Amino acid sequence: MKAVSSFNNASEMLAKVYEPVETEARWQKAWEESRIFHPDPNAPGEPFSVVIPPPNVTGSLHMGHAFNSALIDTIVRFQRLLGKNTLCLPGTDHASIAVQTILERQLKEQGKSKEDLGRKGFLDLAWRWKVQSGGIIVNQMRRLGYSADWQRERFTLDKGLNDAVIEAFVLLHEQGLIYRGEYLVNWCPASNSAVSDLEVETRDVKGSLWYFRYPLKNSSAYLEIATTRPETLLGDVAVAVNPDDKRYKSLVGQKLILPLVGREIFIIADDHVDANFGTGCVKVTPAHDPNDFAIGMRHNLSQVTVIDKNGSMNDMAGIFAGLDRFQARKAVVAAMEAKGLLVKIETYQHSIPYSDRGKVPIEPLLSFQWFVNAEPLALNCREALDTDHLKFVPKRWEKVYRNWLIDIRDWCISRQLWWGHQIPVWFVISETNSQLNEHTPYIVARTSVEALEQARECYGDKIVINQDEDVLDTWFSSGLWPFSTLGWPDSNSADFQCWYPNSTLVTGFDIIFFWVARMTMMASSFTKKMPFKEVYIHGLVRDENNCKMSKSMGNGIDPLVLIDRYGADALRFALVWEVAGAGQDIRLDYNRNENTSLKVESSRNFANKIWNACRFTLMNLNDQNTNNLGTPDPRQLKLSDRWILSRLAQVNIEMSEYYSSYNLGEAAKAIYEFTWNDLCDWFIELAKRRINSDDYTLRQTTFQVLMIVLEQILVMLHPLMPHITEELWHGLMRVPANVFLANQPWPMIDRGAIDNLLEQQFLEFIEAIRIVRNLRTVAGLKPNQFAPVLFVTKRSDLAAVLKESIQDIMSLTRAELVEILWESPELPSCLSGMSGELQVLLPIDGLVDLEALRIRLERDLSKANKEILILINRLDNPNFINKAPEIIVSEAKTNLEQLKIQSAVAQGRLDNILGF
Repeated sequence: MKAVSSFNNASEMLAKVYEPVETEARWQKAWEESRIFHPDPNAPGEPFSVVIPPPNVTGSLHMGHAFNSALIDTIVRFQRLLGKNTLCLPGTDHASIAVQTILERQLKEQGKSKEDLGRKGFLDLAWRWKVQSGGIIVNQMRRLGYSADWQRERFTLDKGLNDAVIEAFVLLHEQGLIYRGEYLVNWCPASNSAVSDLEVETRDVKGSLWYFRYPLKNSSAYLEIATTRPETLLGDVAVAVNPDDKRYKSLVGQKLILPLVGREIFIIADDHVDANFGTGCVKVTPAHDPNDFAIGMRHNLSQVTVIDKNGSMNDMAGIFAGLDRFQARKAVVAAMEAKGLLVKIETYQHSIPYSDRGKVPIEPLLSFQWFVNAEPLALNCREALDTDHLKFVPKRWEKVYRNWLIDIRDWCISRQLWWGHQIPVWFVISETNSQLNEHTPYIVARTSVEALEQARECYGDKIVINQDEDVLDTWFSSGLWPFSTLGWPDSNSADFQCWYPNSTLVTGFDIIFFWVARMTMMASSFTKKMPFKEVYIHGLVRDENNCKMSKSMGNGIDPLVLIDRYGADALRFALVWEVAGAGQDIRLDYNRNENTSLKVESSRNFANKIWNACRFTLMNLNDQNTNNLGTPDPRQLKLSDRWILSRLAQVNIEMSEYYSSYNLGEAAKAIYEFTWNDLCDWFIELAKRRINSDDYTLRQTTFQVLMIVLEQILVMLHPLMPHITEELWHGLMRVPANVFLANQPWPMIDRGAIDNLLEQQFLEFIEAIRIVRNLRTVAGLKPNQFAPVLFVTKRSDLAAVLKESIQDIMSLTRAELVEILWESPELPSCLSGMSGELQVLLPIDGLVDLEALRIRLERDLSKANKEILILINRLDNPNFINKAPEIIVSEAKTNLEQLKIQSAVAQGRLDNILGF
């Protein structure tokens, strides 16, 4: 990259218009080529580490990822500026179910299936997908400006992480925490795999409640049951009632004849039954309902499975075999009606569990799966909270996390997929045992060679071993992410020793259970430490309809669309600005037809404002070397110099505190307001007169102060807007291209410059200027018209500030003269304004047409009063107050208050035109 110091002049250094896309690409390349984000674990400095939540290799990122990225990189860059040995480790996740679902869908469109390719062929296809999709994602992450160590990039299926997964499985099995059993699991017919409780999305739907008669054996009587799933009737093994329900107490123990099947089933009593729901009689289908499964275990009931894993009815369903489960529902209802056993059908609002990946209703099914006994792991995590070894920001999310750990179920970790970490279990097959069942012996080992050796040692030579075809739940491998990426199970690796535990985890609240809890449970078992010291929980990005952005819903926004239009810095700043409070959702305004965003556009305007401020400084320096400016002589500092340096020190303190405490939105607002308002609107405007002065010392002092402020602003803003600040810092400091703002030290705080009284006085000075400008506007004075300005105050300190600033006041207000008085004079005609203990007078006699001014003010007053009357009448109307939406009523009240203020101002101005 061309060294900035070789530029000939300021205009060559900084173009007239800021071009973010070109600038960002250049600096991203320069950072990576210089490897400044590739830290040495043996380097000095307090370690700070963040592992980036690995996005799924399922196409591309959306705005939710961009939001998370902006927050993470802001934190990381700030910590690096503090001089810490900072690691930001990137990577991607293989996303078993999501990727396999995509690939199987693509194969189906080609008239093929994964079986046609075979396991090896399908995995080859998946790896090609990973290269393509992962490349897109990594490019997006780079475009977002991540200061990540790409040399350490990881993938959850790479060899090192696969070795870690195998080690974790073996260790948990050795601890007795992994077991295999036949249990009721959440089965997704679309992906043909078990899914965990956390991958189930509950939806409220408008369904039906069917009432059926079940005849008693050898009797004309019957029990009436209500169900939302008639198709599971075929698998009923009992009908349950509440033991305290007097209606059915005498029937407990008697037999019913299961309609359509003819099987005899018992009436049982169980406390789970709600006597007030439906008829108080509940059909029990242990093989297809988790609550029924629990009842069946308590009463030692048989388990009859009537639905296959593909969602169709099996041979146990009799004449309904082969039907899709929802077709069977209709057929069963029709058959019951034909036999006179359908009583009625009611509309019923209820919740149905859906597969988060397959997007179809979950089917509870009995299946042999691998499970982790989660309670011992959860106990370790709860103890870590009690001993303050894990902190949540905001703290309220700690309760959510803790509550889930208290009532935790065993974790089903096996998935009936090919893409993923194949379970390191080998079944022992012999001539007498060729079918897999609950009695088939198995070996848990790290390799097939090790498994074969163990199997032969235990069962002799005449055996073969077959590895379990299932893969592990994706969250099993991502649960190891904070330490497997740093070299675990080699706990002696330099990276692990330096950066584990991670300093901070940054993630959304929606995966506290999916991921945060998994990581803490795994870490507690394998490293005996919590995987990170703090967990910063942020909200979600929602669209214009307040829906969570996601690829599956089709409402996601590719961040590159807005980056190409506005730049990554503008997008990052806009997203962070919206963090009103940690853990709260944000809504990103977006015009899908025009690919525009007002909020991002405002951030782009802010970038342009900073650009213009730096370019103004360089252009006026006339190529003077900024490194030779020196420091200002305190005796030469003017009021505005002392004010801006005091404000700079205060903002430095604020920014450091905001960044450190994860109040990133407040940090964005603080630097924005200081830069736009204090620096650009006031100090630079005041500096313009001095820069054009013939007084060398005055000019030099102004430039010295301006450079101090600009340089510190660029450092403080860098975590939020890294590319433009790097470009401007090079432009201002004229350093070689291989020296970077990204790893400069955070600016020292000049606490001696802080002067709270001066800042308050300067605010009064600013307000005085605003009043004069407002009065000029009311009077209708043209910009080239000069008018005298009089300030009246009995406060000596305020009078002194105004006297010191007379030249600035004249420059900023086009004042013909400025006088500071103790008493208000008698004037023929003037406009006046008040601010605290200061009265501002603008004599207008001979400068404006007073009659025309009076007419205009009276017209404004009349208009305001008419609108006030309309709103008062509306708000006095009970129909409006009671029937109008709350937001409309609130808006009317706000408008009324504003109009009253406008009316009072207009009346005051009329009264202050003396002589009328």
